[in-house]
Amino acid sequence: MCVRHPILSTATWCLAAGILCASGSSVVQGQPPSVPSLSGGAGGAAGGGLQARRGGPPPSLPSEAGQYWQTYDLRPYTKELAAIDRPHQAVVDWILRETGTEVWFTDPFGFVNADRETLRVYHTESMHNIVREVHERFVNGTTVPQLYGLRVMAVGNPNWRTRAHALMRSVPAQSPGVHAYLMSKENAAMFLAMMRGRTDYREISAVDMVVHNGQSQTLEQLRGRNFVADYQPAPGTWPPYMPTTGEIQEGYRLQLSPLLTVDKRMVDLVVQCHIDQVERLNPVLLDLPLQNGQSYTGQIHVPQVSSWRLHERFRWPADQVLLLSCGVVASPTGTPNESLLGLSGNLLGLDRILTGGRDRADALLMIEYRGDATGRVVPSAAAAPAARAAANPLSRGRY
Repeated sequence: MCVRHPILSTATWCLAAGILCASGSSVVQGQPPSVPSLSGGAGGAAGGGLQARRGGPPPSLPSEAGQYWQTYDLRPYTKELAAIDRPHQAVVDWILRETGTEVWFTDPFGFVNADRETLRVYHTESMHNIVREVHERFVNGTTVPQLYGLRVMAVGNPNWRTRAHALMRSVPAQSPGVHAYLMSKENAAMFLAMMRGRTDYREISAVDMVVHNGQSQTLEQLRGRNFVADYQPAPGTWPPYMPTTGEIQEGYRLQLSPLLTVDKRMVDLVVQCHIDQVERLNPVLLDLPLQNGQSYTGQIHVPQVSSWRLHERFRWPADQVLLLSCGVVASPTGTPNESLLGLSGNLLGLDRILTGGRDRADALLMIEYRGDATGRVVPSAAAAPAARAAANPLSRGRY
């Protein structure tokens, strides 16, 4: 349900936009607020402190570009996601993915705001058309959990494309070193059989991911790696220097956000993956001076880190399978775990794609939409990652 208000009063706009004007901190219309000097003292004392003034009502909304106010009902979508914290945030996220963020912070003036029941938008007709399309996919699309199959693989030689090329077609990918392919589900089965016949093929993990339409699910495994970064003077001790340690968080973080069309024929998926791995700690000797004119030799370490980043959006028919080749990276090691989520301590095995070894392999990620998840998986085990993702604050890099 959409309600359009061509003329919006100042008080109504202030309330709907969620603007809270604290008492004593308003801005006088037409006059910039006083800003405390960085070199001045704190407080509002006379002589350069913050001067708070009571102002009049806020100005009327600009409408020179034909902007107008419209509300969109989110209750048909959010009422089915009572167990998820802030499900309406996904609607805003997908609007920003479609429109970009700059259009909301430049001319013409506009804003977007949402709560669990209502989406509020003030912008031009062209922007409202985009918002309506996204809104339609949420409120008239499926609200039951959806099932996606994820398979992580590694191949020692990228020449697997020679035989597999006839089974798939290439699609554009913007991330450096990443190649994307589409294939039918029948060809995907033939592809897996072909790959399993190779001696350099290794299947790291195969999992089923359950996620509500439009929501994000984050899978991560991080661990701290400590090392000696420097030495600080420590008088009265021997040696008279104290080592200071640094820490690097290594492992992976994978975030997936799928959105189906209303007819469930197309899948939009945003994939964001960060992998950081310490390959080695390079030792370096330091000559630290002593009071007797001699020196004390201390050793520090300089980390050698391998990092890989993927943040991209893909759109493909729901009856096909998406295959992502992440390029030749450090070879995965270890044996796969057959638990529900792949690896109890190393979820999906992605943290093993970058290792300390010298070998390299082509890392592959296969994603397949499998339909409604109702009755197909154990709810308690499958919903745990989604609940953790919903409770986790959304990152600023989600767009």
